[in-house]
Amino acid sequence: MDTEKGLSALPKSLKAGLIATLVLLAALLVINQPLKTGPAHQGIVSYQLAGNAEQALAIVQSWGAEGLRWAKLSLWVDFLFIPLYCLTLIMLTRHCTLDRPGVRERNVARWIRTLFITAGLADVTENVLLLNNLDAPTDAISLAATLSALAKFTALTLGIAGLVIIRAARRHPLAPG
Repeated sequence: MDTEKGLSALPKSLKAGLIATLVLLAALLVINQPLKTGPAHQGIVSYQLAGNAEQALAIVQSWGAEGLRWAKLSLWVDFLFIPLYCLTLIMLTRHCTLDRPGVRERNVARWIRTLFITAGLADVTENVLLLNNLDAPTDAISLAATLSALAKFTALTLGIAGLVIIRAARRHPLAPG
């Protein structure tokens, strides 16, 4: 199946979700550029994974007042991104399992959807913690935000791996609806 045929076989809602998710992801990547500093080589991701007040404070101070505005914008835009990527990944899971009617496949798909929802909830928790940690970082909030970020990244990675595995087990492309 070529890419053009594969994209046209996707439901309109899934196509719209994928496009909107990619557009918002691109916006977040652009917003992240001014946040890349010495202490924050990966911008907002470095702040997410700071782990303690000392690292978080060094990152916040390296951003300055202008960088703080970009960081807040990034976190607030991420609140829009979270439900969008969750819904899109759930729709993608449903689409990838259309021709997989077995009990085992339905159970795997349920676990994959649960992982994506878990990632979204962890992401919301992380953003709330990070916003509350911008003014005066604490060890407790920094660590909680890092653990939330790790839970998010782990759930997303496992969910996407699950989708790859469930499709690879079929050994042929998804049949058009």
